[in-house]
Amino acid sequence: MMGVYSCNAVLNSVFPFVGGGGSHHKLYFSPKTPFSVEESRHRFSCKCRMAMEVVDKEEKGPPRRFNWVDLNSHHITEEQEEAITRIPVKMSKRCQALMKQIICFEKGSSFSDMLGAWVRRMKPIRADWLSLLKELNNLHSPFYIKVAEFALLEDSFEANPRDYTKIIHYYGKLNQIQDAENTLVSMKSRGFLIDQVTLTAMVQSYSKAGFHRLAEETFNDIKLLGEPLDYRSYGSMIMAYIRAGTPEKGEALLREMDSHDICAGREVYKALLRSYSMSGDPQGSKRVFDALQIAGITPDAKLCGLLINAYSVSGQSQNARLAFENMRKAGIKATDKCVALVLSAYEMEEKLNEALGFLVELEKDSIMVGEEASAVLARWFKKLGVVEEVELLLREFSTHKTL
Repeated sequence: MMGVYSCNAVLNSVFPFVGGGGSHHKLYFSPKTPFSVEESRHRFSCKCRMAMEVVDKEEKGPPRRFNWVDLNSHHITEEQEEAITRIPVKMSKRCQALMKQIICFEKGSSFSDMLGAWVRRMKPIRADWLSLLKELNNLHSPFYIKVAEFALLEDSFEANPRDYTKIIHYYGKLNQIQDAENTLVSMKSRGFLIDQVTLTAMVQSYSKAGFHRLAEETFNDIKLLGEPLDYRSYGSMIMAYIRAGTPEKGEALLREMDSHDICAGREVYKALLRSYSMSGDPQGSKRVFDALQIAGITPDAKLCGLLINAYSVSGQSQNARLAFENMRKAGIKATDKCVALVLSAYEMEEKLNEALGFLVELEKDSIMVGEEASAVLARWFKKLGVVEEVELLLREFSTHKTL
């Protein structure tokens, strides 16, 4: 017997819940209650399909016949023929055969019947499934997820928790939260333990889709597992706080990581620094900038630019210039973006003389003013109506510095 069940129908058949109807449920775990559900405020349709089919292999009837495409007699388009020639020669013959069928798959046919026919004929092993999934993923094929979900139900695939986690990541990237949650429920219903890696994937999915409260709750659920948190779990929650517009909470987690001798990745520091920078918070930017250096991360022009931007946005031209000079002293090549940020800081405080002196210093050091910095100057000088006067003043500055 084979059946596809609605989200709530499957949930209620496996676990006791509070609430029902069209409510969306938050999944969480604790040592005392390994898998429980809390009803959350936002709602989804209960008519969504389960990410997987629940199959009773003992009771299902005979498989439906599928007409395997004969490529010799079948009309193949030039595009299909070109795609077939790009099938990796290192793939097993059985995988190459399925790839050809996928490339020539016709609308109106049953994709699951085709996969079932391939399994019966070719008797694939796990390595074959993984080879197929890797190639389909590299091609960004829409059939990737169909093959991945079908494979989970096949004994030959020998599914493990990480296979489910990959599907959760896939749906998370597309902001398909209901499908990600359905995958989580299906994983639990088939006897797999929900571990830190899987819950971290859910934190990332919730965060990316904008469900920041659910991300925070799921992060707290990870702590209830009673295992030490790794840098991925911390990093995913820090990114969630950044997306929620609360970088100070992310910074607090960064300090918690430091207390446990866990180092965050470069991208986490960069994202936190960018959050403070774009909001014009120089104090927060400086704290994160110092913290990443203590963590052993060497700043580059982009990280320095974010610190300069924080000073520029907040109208602190002196600190913006100091950060620029410190960057150069550290041996980091000044970019036109950084030059433009310093000039913008001078423009905000209407310090024309200081800006001109800055330009002369750049000329002495053979640093050319590029397109972005030139645009800042053009805008500023046009606003002042002193384009010709500034050109004369620049020549005087240059002559004076030379003498």
